[in-house]
Amino acid sequence: MCGIVGYIGSKRAYDILIQGLHRLEYRGYDSSGVAMISESGELNIYKSKGKVEALEHFAQNKDLSGAIGIAHTRWATHGEPNDINAHPHYSQSGRIALVHNGTIENYTVLKEALTQHGYSFVSQTDTEVAVQLIEYIMLTNNCSLFDAVAEATKRIVGAYAIAVVDRQNPNQIIAARQSSPLVIGVGEGEYFLASDATPIIEYTNKVVYLNDGEIAVINRGEELKVYDAKSAECSKIEITELQMSIEQLEKGGYPHFMLKEIFEQPRTLADCISGRISADGKSVVLSGVIEHKERFLNAGRIIIVACGTSWHAALIGKHLFEDYCRIPVVVEYASEFRYSNPVVGKNDILIALSQSGETADTLAALELAKAKGAFVFGICNVIGSSIPRATDSGCYIHVGPEIGVASTKAFTGQVTVLAMMSLLIGQMKGTVDQQTLATVASDIRRVPALIDDILGMHEQIEDLAKIFTYAHNFLYLGRGYNYPSALEGALKLKEISYIHAEGYPAAEMKHGTIALIDNDMPSVVIAIKDNVYDKTVNNIQQVKARGGKVVAIVTEGDTIVRDMADYVIEVPEISECLTPLLTAIPLQLLAYYIAVNKGRNVDQPRNLAKSVTVE
Repeated sequence: MCGIVGYIGSKRAYDILIQGLHRLEYRGYDSSGVAMISESGELNIYKSKGKVEALEHFAQNKDLSGAIGIAHTRWATHGEPNDINAHPHYSQSGRIALVHNGTIENYTVLKEALTQHGYSFVSQTDTEVAVQLIEYIMLTNNCSLFDAVAEATKRIVGAYAIAVVDRQNPNQIIAARQSSPLVIGVGEGEYFLASDATPIIEYTNKVVYLNDGEIAVINRGEELKVYDAKSAECSKIEITELQMSIEQLEKGGYPHFMLKEIFEQPRTLADCISGRISADGKSVVLSGVIEHKERFLNAGRIIIVACGTSWHAALIGKHLFEDYCRIPVVVEYASEFRYSNPVVGKNDILIALSQSGETADTLAALELAKAKGAFVFGICNVIGSSIPRATDSGCYIHVGPEIGVASTKAFTGQVTVLAMMSLLIGQMKGTVDQQTLATVASDIRRVPALIDDILGMHEQIEDLAKIFTYAHNFLYLGRGYNYPSALEGALKLKEISYIHAEGYPAAEMKHGTIALIDNDMPSVVIAIKDNVYDKTVNNIQQVKARGGKVVAIVTEGDTIVRDMADYVIEVPEISECLTPLLTAIPLQLLAYYIAVNKGRNVDQPRNLAKSVTVE
């Protein structure tokens, strides 16, 4: 949540900051703001409720000079979205400005103490406490901004990525990180600062990822310095080259990022699979697994922790690992796992699943498991993010930047990696025979082309969406591998259309949920040819007997369900374990077109943000 941007160099900072805010707007769009030290030495702060374009309008005809500045786009946690609570926040004297991503847990204690020292507060945010605390430390100790930030970080409890400027030193930005992401771009005589690399890539492909507990001193015209906040010792700087392009961050002619990302899936899954399945389909190569073969062979249990869409992918992973590896698997919401006093042993493997690699609850869960001696494996999309750097080993899904808040290609990328992992581990354990391995691996390689075929039906699904745009409730039903698909389909519809939708195991419907079914509540049923196909057919009949409308996703050539469902969408036949990769596509498109018909902001649905970096 929230996005931070910073710049120091020779260019006009405002232009870079605004462009960066647009790039990061998917992280929060309740309000935004900029703070710049002008050519005349003034600290100018402009901020506005709403999206970045509202800030641009507000800043017109203002003093936008200066080659140093920080900026922020907000997803509100403390205090309602308004101009006052928007970042940047400034100190009581107006000397210091600060932007912050994260949550300061002890802000009420700090606020009370500062109030007793004569400080007053204008906002409802936890962030304002941080900037007042830093100024208080500077003035009472007559110390530098760096020393004040270092001391403040020792007193602050919680998660934060902060960037601070002081109008009395227009040649410096101080940045610090604890449990929230922060990246520094290294250019020619200039530096860029951001919550992730998307605002930086058009200026430089060289970045430094700050680690937890580090403070960066960014001085104009000098080498970057990074220090450990507690010891004040200089840290070793590792410069990483970004593997990203500007084209990946643009809509490319599509009306929304979400639609672009849905249609990118044939290519992104081809990238995900590339080099990982041999040409003859007889072996899977995932170095992060192979290099730790003994840990996987001796695993007593696998625990998968995730949130949201990643949790649905994890449920599919449970089926895959238990089917092909014969290892018991537990799937936990990361937010529940960390507070449930979990039983974790040294023979357990914890898999942390996250698109962004920055999900706060998932990070905390893996740290807890690691402390208990478990082997921790990360599956993420964003290279260099926090989870890959905190795990013992891992695997990237390589689907490229996902800008739309509602996840699409990351979901299919995660399921693809989990499928390849299960085959590899099963082969190593001897629980997967060569014929099964060859069949499923060959089908994985077919997935991109099959998805391309399904996308060719987008006009049919668009027409279908018109029929159901004004439904108030939806029921999504699935079984086996496609029960998680039903959950994911319902989540997609809820996220972007604001229609209430419930995903449910088809067989469990009759234990209560069937009471909701009537002519006004459509049911989306995943009824592909699998080992419970006949049972799912019975479930459809139960819905029809109550007057419910049925949209069925079926295997190509199905005639049984076609004769009883009201509407049918066909997907190609494939190995049962891979069917969620195909059924996901029409569910994504259906949600998208319904949301568009309702006039929703598909890429930036209300109350949501892309990367959940707070609890």
